[in-house]
Amino acid sequence: MKIIRASEIGTYQFCNRAWWYQLQGYEPENKGDLAGGNEIHAEHTRGVVASNCMQVIAYASLLLAILTMIIWIIHARL
Repeated sequence: MKIIRASEIGTYQFCNRAWWYQLQGYEPENKGDLAGGNEIHAEHTRGVVASNCMQVIAYASLLLAILTMIIWIIHARL
C-alpha cells in the first residue's frame, strides 16, 4: 500500500500535471527558482518567530509593570 504524503496532496491541488510528472520521476527544470523560494520562506519564518518572541516579551513586560504599579500603590497606602 502506497503512503500518500501531505506534500503530494499539495502538489496535486496546485497542479495535477506536476503531481503526475513527479510520480513518473521527472525532475523540475527550475530547481534554482524552487531553492530560492525555499530560502525566502525560511527567512519569512525566522521573521515570524522573532516577531512572536518580541510579542511575548512585550506582554510579559506589561504584566510586570502592572504588578509593580499595584504593589507600589498597596505599599504607599500602608
